[in-house]
Amino acid sequence: PEQGSSGSSAGSASATAAGLVGFALGTETLGSIVSPCMRCGATGLRPTFGRVARTGAMALCWSMDKIGPICRTVEDTALVLAAINGSDKGDPSSVDAPFHYDGTVSLGEMRVGYSPAWFEKGASDSDRAALSALKGLGVTLIEVAMPEEPVHALRTILKVESAAAFEELTLSDRDDLLVRQTSGAWPNSFRSGWFVPAIELLQADRLRRRVMEKMAEVYADVDLLISPSFAANLLTTTNFTGHPSLTIRSGFRGDGTPDGVTLWGRLFEEGVLCRVGAALEGALNVWDRRPDLGE
Repeated sequence: PEQGSSGSSAGSASATAAGLVGFALGTETLGSIVSPCMRCGATGLRPTFGRVARTGAMALCWSMDKIGPICRTVEDTALVLAAINGSDKGDPSSVDAPFHYDGTVSLGEMRVGYSPAWFEKGASDSDRAALSALKGLGVTLIEVAMPEEPVHALRTILKVESAAAFEELTLSDRDDLLVRQTSGAWPNSFRSGWFVPAIELLQADRLRRRVMEKMAEVYADVDLLISPSFAANLLTTTNFTGHPSLTIRSGFRGDGTPDGVTLWGRLFEEGVLCRVGAALEGALNVWDRRPDLGE
């Protein structure tokens, strides 16, 4: 309880990991399901953009916001996703797409992409243990190369869209009431978003389309990717392209806090992510430990 739970879905992840709730919903624009699940040792399924309607949720970035389940096991995330899956007229970006999960199907034909470099410098022992466990499940590992594009330039889109979403807060000066006012905090991001040239935003949108096409080429050869959760700009890239992800607990660090690994799937193939994730969860066998909350 004395340590932070990351963000933004910190309450959802920490409450689930501690067993206070059976599951929770998280929202992600750029890491807000993945990061708290990594910190708390929860399991987070970030769906394909548009799979789950966001009606009634506070917007941050309309073309990126996603709602997904945070649970203690992979199969729990599949159950929750099946319940919340679908479109709603209140969210024009939402679509009706089928979701099917079958944990009994063999992984023998699965082709999983990775890069050896992702599991070298900066990777944890738990990351490497997850890759080794995946090999033992009989999948075929394929080395892949990610698009060589300046994906961090895509953050211009988030900056401008979020400034538009919170326009009233900025123009009314109520942004001054927010406690955190550092240069990188949201109030100043909203303010500076007003000064981004339209041409810069349009070029970022063109880059986004190009990255989407490059990612389609990557997924043409593999069913999913595995990596340390913050490796190789995968978190940034897939949030802007709309691809789904599944973050699971992979072990523990030296200080006893949990560690995790992430699977990155094809568009609308969350069922495949859950099949592989559930098998990997079973092989690692570290999913059931909960925090020691003391007396």
